[in-house]
This record gives sequence, C-alpha cells and structure tokens, in this order.
Amino acid sequence: MTDTPPDRLSNDPRSPHFSQDVLSRGIGIRFKGSERSDVEEYSVSEGWVRVALGKKVDRRGRPLTIKLTGEVEPYYLTAAEENEESDQG
Repeated sequence: MTDTPPDRLSNDPRSPHFSQDVLSRGIGIRFKGSERSDVEEYSVSEGWVRVALGKKVDRRGRPLTIKLTGEVEPYYLTAAEENEESDQG
C-alpha cells in the first residue's frame, strides 16, 4: 500500500469503491478545511463527499445521504508500518 489514499472510497460493502483493507487502516477526511467524521463516500477528483442526513433512513434501513461539493483531502490515520505490524501480531 502507498501513503496516498485512493481517489474514491466508500464504506458501503455493496459499492464497487469499497475496500476493506484501506478502511481497516483508517481514513480521515478533511473537507473544506475542517475534519469530518460522518463521511460515507468521497471522491477527490470530482470534489465531493457523501454524508448521512441526520438519523433518517430509507425504507431498507440504509441512511439517507447528501452530496456536498468542495475540496476533499483524505489521509490515513495510521502509518503503513504500524498496520503491517498489528496484522502479524
């Protein structure tokens, strides 16, 4: 793995942009200069994040989301070496 997070990532297992390996390492999102912890999906190249809309859910029980546009800066919460050591131990 590199130290650059993927261009697009989703935490929904049904999405084609889902990656358990990347999510297990931990991803932080800085959106328009402030930290966001409620991001469901993001795209750096297209400049948007998808966040949950409060506690509202659709008829299938999935959270309703809204797309916000702006500057997106993803980063890893842990270094690559720390994650590899925890997998071995």
